[in-house]
Amino acid sequence: MMSNLQSYFVIDTIYLWINIGVLPFWLIIFLTPSSKINQILINSFFLPLVLSSVYIYIVYKNVFFDQHLFNVFDLYWGLDELYTLFSEESFLLLFWIHFLSINLFIGSWVSRDGIKYSIPKWIMFLPLLLIYLTGPVGFFLYWLIRVFFSRKIILYD
Repeated sequence: MMSNLQSYFVIDTIYLWINIGVLPFWLIIFLTPSSKINQILINSFFLPLVLSSVYIYIVYKNVFFDQHLFNVFDLYWGLDELYTLFSEESFLLLFWIHFLSINLFIGSWVSRDGIKYSIPKWIMFLPLLLIYLTGPVGFFLYWLIRVFFSRKIILYD
């Protein structure tokens, strides 16, 4: 039974499930930012625990047993080392999950903050979409919108 599960949860399958799996959460953020389901699934520990579990599984299965655990620190020595690290599928998937997790966190915070400043949902759509696709670009656009609606520049919350 356990070997069947391990043979199913390979890098390509995990990548596919993670990409499909985050879409419903983004739809909840886009369409129902102040709903109870948003509070339960997005603004709680549920989603970070799921993504953390997948992250830990990949570290356990692919990184720890392949003796590449400390290669991750090589990425600080230059772009060539980062490129070499990304050539390994397990590390590439770890960074992709990291990227998706951070973008979901920022998207959920922006969604809550937009509600706090009474920013209409139709205005929130573009920054949230850009956060989903590009992260920092969407966050910067949201910050400009937030300055307009709050009528002041706030650098901390």
